[in-house]
Amino acid sequence: MNSLNKEQIKDLLPHREPMLLIDELIDIKKLHSATAIMNVRKDAFYVNGHFPGQPVMPGVLIVEAFGQAAAALTAHGIDKSTYENKLVFLMSVEKARFRNPVIPDCKLELKIEAIRSHGRVWKYKGDAFVGDKKMADAQWSATIVDRK
Repeated sequence: MNSLNKEQIKDLLPHREPMLLIDELIDIKKLHSATAIMNVRKDAFYVNGHFPGQPVMPGVLIVEAFGQAAAALTAHGIDKSTYENKLVFLMSVEKARFRNPVIPDCKLELKIEAIRSHGRVWKYKGDAFVGDKKMADAQWSATIVDRK
């Protein structure tokens, strides 16, 4: 399978509305890379307060969307029995840069890549685009832990 819709992503991630940010995962290369699609809408939960009259998607939510995309890529690629009853937690964010404001209504494309893994710890990098314009980029680490 080369793509996942929102319902299939829900099977992999514990996130639910309004915190499930990614709508689709496409161009999946197992345990290597994918592109997440996030439809940034004018009625999103953060729009009224960030900033009234001139809404901008918060940078921290771009980082969260990167993390969700990486978690879905990893969960989709590993054996389900390995992933059942587990959660993926963000461990660190490095080199996050916000180059242009993400203004609702747009389609944010998050191109992510797994750089390396060691046991339950994974390192990723990603670039966020609206059309051909780079909006943000970051590197981050995450770990897979048991649900409690």
